[in-house]
Amino acid sequence: MTSPVQATSDPQPGLIARLSAEALGSMFVVLVAVGVSIFSNPSGAPLPAALATGLTVTVAMLAFGYVSGGHFNPVITLGNLIAGRIRAVAAIAYIVAQVVGSVVGAALAYFVVLTVPVLTDARAAFGSAAAGFGEHAAAQTQMAGVLLVEVVGSALLVAVFLGATAGRRALPALAPFAVGLAMAVLLQFGQVLGNLPFNPARATAQAFFSPSWALDGLWLFWVAPLMGAALAGLAFRGFQGLSAANLATDTRSVASTDDGVNDSFDAEGDPTEDVAETRDAKANPEAGIASARPAPATPAAEDDARDFFDGKKG
Repeated sequence: MTSPVQATSDPQPGLIARLSAEALGSMFVVLVAVGVSIFSNPSGAPLPAALATGLTVTVAMLAFGYVSGGHFNPVITLGNLIAGRIRAVAAIAYIVAQVVGSVVGAALAYFVVLTVPVLTDARAAFGSAAAGFGEHAAAQTQMAGVLLVEVVGSALLVAVFLGATAGRRALPALAPFAVGLAMAVLLQFGQVLGNLPFNPARATAQAFFSPSWALDGLWLFWVAPLMGAALAGLAFRGFQGLSAANLATDTRSVASTDDGVNDSFDAEGDPTEDVAETRDAKANPEAGIASARPAPATPAAEDDARDFFDGKKG
């Protein structure tokens, strides 16, 4: 895995390379998620499918995150778009690549199901793991409940991604584990309610190979998670604005404190070291200018986490 310093200094991969990475990662995630879900009865025992999917997300981010940012999910892409960390054209292309990769992964899983003799109806097998609500959910969860869980769960997932990959104090190497664990925990809860994927691309891919009811209710598994992603992205921008405003206020207050000459004297009336340095600067203007000149920025001082995972604005 590329170090953060290398990630900020290396040129950004081209859009085709990033889209290929998104499609490949999405295919990997959906292939494992769908395959394990079909053969492990996620509604009765959700842990194997949830854990396998979370680990696959982690592995995919570790393997391809340095190329594309490691989204593999339209809600992550939308959250990054609203947070100002990816351009709109690239975000749309990302989502298309994610859907295409997810459909390919589901098609591979469908072919595997066809080769299993005990599964006489491949579409019914896919339907057992497809996202649904009401009579098509294992717990018969109504639409309002599914909507709420998808919105909140997707918002939390996007918040984890943005929080784990933004800021100078973030650790990019740990971000895949944070996102993967968050996905596993959410799936553990969502699969019992109705195989909720918190991933519109995965829901679309599974619906293509499931009975017709899966396509009829697919709209919910686009609208709800994208709403949650938008809320998380807006909240992230708000936090960024508050942080910038607080930093500017602190800077102005420090500058105003240093302006007064009377503040540069101690209780005995003697000049402090700051005044002495000011006099030295007046006596030697070139030295004063050199000391006031800001230090050159180094790659390590940049926002490593954002550039490494999705500060790319391509």
